Amino acid sequence: MIEPTAESWVEVAEESDFPIQNLPYGVFAVAGGSPRVGVAIGDQILDLTALESTGALSSDFFASGTLEPLLAGGRAAWADMRGRVRELLETSSTHQDKVRPHLVQLKAAEMHLPCRIGNYVDFYSSIDHATNVGKILRPGTEPLTPNWRHIPIGYHGRARTVVVDGTSVRRPQGQRAQGDFGPTRRLDFELEVGFITGPGRSLGDPVPTIEAEDHIFGLVLLNDWSARDIQAWEYQPLGPFLGKSFATTISPWVVPLDALRNFRVEPPVQDPPPLPYLTPAGQGLDLILEVVINDSVVARSNTKYLYWTMSQQLAHATSNGATFGPGDLFASGTVSGPTPASRGCLLEITNNGENGSYLEDGDVVTIKGWAGGGGQPKIGFGLCRGLVVG
Repeated sequence: MIEPTAESWVEVAEESDFPIQNLPYGVFAVAGGSPRVGVAIGDQILDLTALESTGALSSDFFASGTLEPLLAGGRAAWADMRGRVRELLETSSTHQDKVRPHLVQLKAAEMHLPCRIGNYVDFYSSIDHATNVGKILRPGTEPLTPNWRHIPIGYHGRARTVVVDGTSVRRPQGQRAQGDFGPTRRLDFELEVGFITGPGRSLGDPVPTIEAEDHIFGLVLLNDWSARDIQAWEYQPLGPFLGKSFATTISPWVVPLDALRNFRVEPPVQDPPPLPYLTPAGQGLDLILEVVINDSVVARSNTKYLYWTMSQQLAHATSNGATFGPGDLFASGTVSGPTPASRGCLLEITNNGENGSYLEDGDVVTIKGWAGGGGQPKIGFGLCRGLVVG
């Protein structure tokens, strides 16, 4: 953990998402060049691929222009690299002359996915979201399904349609009802966060909750775009498919889990107590999340409301012996809170279209997220944006 009072010789504005306490990793290119690995600091990117190639950074992680080699290195390698980058950037650094030529303006960079997404799993971990959706779709019945408080429910999404911030999202077509095929009329966003994994386990070797964070490299913002009419027609009996698989947007910057140590919180009380393989539960995170459609804030929520923790999600996903590896993506599910203003999708906000509309062509959905601020260093994620096109 980097001290809250630490400062960098690189200028960092007070409102920046990227102080030295953050140091998120991303992959970028400049002027059509090849992808490179970098760390965001203020309004600039420290080019780690270039530093490595010149010998100013002794490592063999970044030549490929992707984060996968570092992800595979494991927690000790992550902590070591974070410490070395900090030493290059902190005020007392003696390496400023070597480092300065390898700083790139953020506005000059084209961001890429941080790694090849090997697999993608999306959970359903917010009790407020699950309750609201149950009331909307199954009125007059118990909102939560009988299994909801017992297991972190999830589904396997489509890794090849995970896209980076700024990618346009084409309105999907599909079956909306019997004999009815066409563009979705109920295109929705879902406010989520995701975590990216490092070293996996061999097939048949589950991860206990107490070891889960050894496999979690960092977090991203995530928009699980959803076509609600297609989803409603197709999801029984096997769950989400074409109504979800057309696009998932993530932020380009992966915030290391180590940057969020000061923002740990106890998760909600789980009742009934989970089975032993889901204990101890691990900790939650106090991350403020916001959704803007065009210029209007439509939701503000917080990951502290999530009922199931990241440790429980990973433990459950591997409890049957399923494996994972560097660059797999696990998403939280919609992060809704207990108030109307904290509902994390239009299905909830509009009561399935009764009190407002779904997304229109030309709408820009922007997700923002951060921890701290207000006297503490702000640990931000940058933006997670998508333009809806017809």
